[in-house]
Amino acid sequence: MNKNKNLCLIAIIESKVAPTESQANKIQKFLENKYHEEIELHWHEDENINGFVLTVADDIYDWTVEGKLNQLKEYITSLDKEQKDVIPLITENIKNWAPEAEAQEAGVVERVGDGIAVVSGLSKVYYGEILIFSEGIRGMILDIQKEEIGCVLFGDDEPITAGSFVYRTKKTAGIGVGKNVLGRVVNALGVPIDGKGDVVTQDYYPVEREAPGILARQPVYKPMETGLLAIDSMFPIGRGQRELIIGDRQTGKTAIALDTIVNQKGKNVVCIYVAIGQKASSVAQLVENLQQKGAMDYTTVVCATASDSAAMQYMAPYAGTAIAEYFMHRGEDALIIYDDLSKHAIAYRSISLLLERSPGREAYPGDVFYLHSRLLERSAQLDDSHGGGSITALPIVETQSGDVSAYIPTNIISITDGQIFLESELFFAGQRPAVNVGLSVSRVGGDAQTQAVKKASGTLRIDLAQYREMEVFTQFASDLDEATKRQLRYGQGLMELLKQPQYEPYKQHEQVIILVVSLSGLLTDIPRSRIQEVMHDLMDYIKHHAESLMKHIDETGEWSSDVKDEILSLAKQRLKERNEVH
Repeated sequence: MNKNKNLCLIAIIESKVAPTESQANKIQKFLENKYHEEIELHWHEDENINGFVLTVADDIYDWTVEGKLNQLKEYITSLDKEQKDVIPLITENIKNWAPEAEAQEAGVVERVGDGIAVVSGLSKVYYGEILIFSEGIRGMILDIQKEEIGCVLFGDDEPITAGSFVYRTKKTAGIGVGKNVLGRVVNALGVPIDGKGDVVTQDYYPVEREAPGILARQPVYKPMETGLLAIDSMFPIGRGQRELIIGDRQTGKTAIALDTIVNQKGKNVVCIYVAIGQKASSVAQLVENLQQKGAMDYTTVVCATASDSAAMQYMAPYAGTAIAEYFMHRGEDALIIYDDLSKHAIAYRSISLLLERSPGREAYPGDVFYLHSRLLERSAQLDDSHGGGSITALPIVETQSGDVSAYIPTNIISITDGQIFLESELFFAGQRPAVNVGLSVSRVGGDAQTQAVKKASGTLRIDLAQYREMEVFTQFASDLDEATKRQLRYGQGLMELLKQPQYEPYKQHEQVIILVVSLSGLLTDIPRSRIQEVMHDLMDYIKHHAESLMKHIDETGEWSSDVKDEILSLAKQRLKERNEVH
């Protein structure tokens, strides 16, 4: 050869015995036809190889017994299900099968640790592709550099060492989906962790999927009732909406999400609860509570606990969304809770720093906004031509000392369609749910409310805002006139009626009764300590004497002035019987 000798490809043959001249010529001819380049063959002796392995750059041709069996397995897997179910057909196909000279792209682990493997030699991989290490552990590519790639591992990194081989799968991460995942607790890879055996899934969905386009969506118009009066009356959530639940630690964020799940019983809504970075004991208690309320029948829990790797915590919300998309594409409605995305961002930050990416604000990588936007944009109300299904997302974000201007909270606020802000001061004062009326908002608004609740809620938000403002000013006044005192009592009564125990969601007609009675001022003169007791007595009385009307409200959500008049008439009658009014 001349000066081009140094530029020719090197092919390495590993086998027990050296290939004959005839064999070497055949191999060289095959390689030159394959790569259209001059090939230089080198033989390495390896006593452990039964057959031979041919390595050319990143490609490995495994012509060992094991390699041929692997090809056979892949061939059988590719057969139609009907063929697999009929043994004679499989036997006939196997007779006609012959192994081919098929390259398997492989790389080498350069370094590994902290759940991250850095690999060289894989020049054709793509972002998000799944790799298989020679030790059987899987990983996903999250960083591609010129000379090497960064891979997060879905398993213990201890068996993997520098020099280990890693192979391409040419597939992205996915999860088994279907009706059978309901009632189960699975990890971020879809593997059951509830001790109830395997899950037989109907389909396989990629965990990362492009969000529905603008033309595939329609406006949010159907209510997703939480059963919580404070939310359904003032900050209604619609099917297909993304409503952020935000607040400090221990302010009742998860309680709102769980109440919403419990309230979907009998409403043909599938629920997915994604637990990210939580204690395993907390998740176990949550599952137990949902089982007691009968909510696990239509709920799947996707769990990546605090003891799981950052990679599993990173994957969990995307896996949960893939499960929700299965139901949305079947024309059904799904509700997904991300609890919480603060921990998800922290897990992604850990991965990014280990991959040696440049840190930005608060040490988060530059693409942390895209991390959550591509997740939350997958929630939508599809139009009828695409099946009419929906995914409603309730992401949860934890703040520090009520600071909603921090990096992750502001990012997610800008992505979502509103937020429910929970205030520590209200929570510890006994106001639960501790919804701050001033900072909370739903950008969908009344479009996602039934006519009955929309009309009944009337001036509730304005009345509460006036009460909060008056309460601040009257702290400095010692002498108040009677009208101001009455306004304060009225506001205090409204706040008292917005208190609601956990796992006790209100039905639509119950919300209508409370709103009509409270906003009419009938309970203003009743002592604050007795308002809840009187209100529940009134509800029972009205439901008993206007059962058909209440059923009509639940089924249709329709409203008329006659509804209001009948509720007020019955309420006044009952208050007279109780001697509560004079």
